[in-house]
Amino acid sequence: MAEKKIMLGNEAIARGAYEAGVKVSAAYPGTPSTEISENIVKYEEIYAEWSPNEKVAMEVAIGASLAGVRAMASMKHVGVNVASDPLYTVSYIGVNGGLVLVAADDPGLYSSQNEQDSRAVARAAKIPVIEPSDSNEAKEFVKCAYELSEIYDTPVMLRTTTRLAHSQGIVELCPREEIEDKPYVKDIRKTVMMPSMAKLRHLHVEDREIRMAEDADCFSINRVEMNDTEIGVITSGIPYQYVKEVLPNASVLKLGLVNPLPKDMIRDFAASVKKLYIVEELDPIIEEQVKAMGIPCIGKEIFTVQGEYSANMIRKAILQEELSIEEEAVVPNRPPILCPGCPHRSTFYVLKKLKLHAAGDIGCYTLGAVAPLSVVDTTVCMGSSISTLHGMEKAKGSAFIRDWVAVIGDSTFMHTGVNSLMNMVYNQSTGTVLILDNSTTGMTGHQDHAGTGKTLKGDIVNSISLTELCRGMGIQNVQVVDAFDTATLERVVKEEVAKEELSVIIVKAPCALLNKKRITMQYKVNPTLCKKCGMCMKPGCPAITKNADNTVSINDTMCNGCSLCAQLCKFGAIEKVEV
Repeated sequence: MAEKKIMLGNEAIARGAYEAGVKVSAAYPGTPSTEISENIVKYEEIYAEWSPNEKVAMEVAIGASLAGVRAMASMKHVGVNVASDPLYTVSYIGVNGGLVLVAADDPGLYSSQNEQDSRAVARAAKIPVIEPSDSNEAKEFVKCAYELSEIYDTPVMLRTTTRLAHSQGIVELCPREEIEDKPYVKDIRKTVMMPSMAKLRHLHVEDREIRMAEDADCFSINRVEMNDTEIGVITSGIPYQYVKEVLPNASVLKLGLVNPLPKDMIRDFAASVKKLYIVEELDPIIEEQVKAMGIPCIGKEIFTVQGEYSANMIRKAILQEELSIEEEAVVPNRPPILCPGCPHRSTFYVLKKLKLHAAGDIGCYTLGAVAPLSVVDTTVCMGSSISTLHGMEKAKGSAFIRDWVAVIGDSTFMHTGVNSLMNMVYNQSTGTVLILDNSTTGMTGHQDHAGTGKTLKGDIVNSISLTELCRGMGIQNVQVVDAFDTATLERVVKEEVAKEELSVIIVKAPCALLNKKRITMQYKVNPTLCKKCGMCMKPGCPAITKNADNTVSINDTMCNGCSLCAQLCKFGAIEKVEV
């Protein structure tokens, strides 16, 4: 009997890559995709890396595929935007070894700046999309994706979502399939996409889509579950689970391949039911195509294009059943906050004290936008902080941005901030850029990057020096400051924003969760010295609370001795304690 194991969806995808004979995996960490690579790296047969960004990861996987082995690139949905340049063109080129892009969408915006539907990107790029509904399917569909990739000479997108990525299910473990490397054969008409070649390859892409659409009616990953014909539902992915829970007696067409669609199967299914619903999260990708086929159906008229679906939402939309108060889950609101001892809190406190605005970026430090710090004014995408500051300077001049800085993390700087800073140098911009260097990719769970000196495989390598990199661009004003030396940080920031030059301040301190050293000191409040001024409360450290008499207390289970509160207390009421 085959071994079975309970696995996260992401863990199952990694297992699928192993069983499919994948040899190269490249990714940039981003929730909800991160655990795929963190599990792939456990299989010694697969070379796995953190790439500087998703575009590079996609190109690495393309190179491995062209060389003749099965390769995978993994990323979250906004990372697909970064990777779209090579993705659109490799759709024309096709593959040698199988090539799969895992795109992890985030309905509900649990950790993202938008609710992009990657199926729309895949349709525009004209590549097939496979969407599993549980962990075991996630594993099996990876293997199916590689088979389709090599049969139809195409990259394949495996689309997952946060709910699938982070939910658990029973997975049947199978042995690894050792796929023989395919020989590399020089063929510039296929692999060099200059206009004359691309025109011919475009014909191949269109022919491929037609063939796949015709063949899709016979694919086993698309299946009809006929029951009561009063209600029929076309669905895919995680929403399939909700449909089965709410409508156990309904007939269901479960799509595993969601692009291209199996049109004859859809027509036959629609003709066999009295009322047809399309249940899909985010955009009406399936619904619009079904309606374009002239098939009456109900979709976004009753379902939202926003957020994550649930069984209760489908029950209300289709069955018009209202939940009683007892049935509705009441979950207390728990907004995200910077951790106790986070070096970003110290930095943002200084910026707020100096009444500066910050063009922000993607990372933990985005939380500098919310009270009580309220410093970050903009957040668009990875690397955008520096380019935003540059755009402001070119729009309004250097005087305008004396009240502004750009803030970006070390991993995000390596991702796309380098290009943005290079642009400021090249186009003679002024302004102050703060690189908040906490020596990790903090937001997604402490992954390494090119500046940490350690690879995904655990190899120790030379770390790229942020200081030397910035100076190598020709920036004269590059300073390194301890994040918790608030007096020095305040002085340096004031000096640099006053200059009509380009400055970089590297604010260094390790992530509070990354520092594995035992805490040797903490702080406590001496209530007899406390003047109830509230200065220590201003940075918003969750370890500090106000008492009924307006004195404050420090929770010793949370304090890690960062010293920020003690620096702010002018009355010596916050005292150091050895632990």
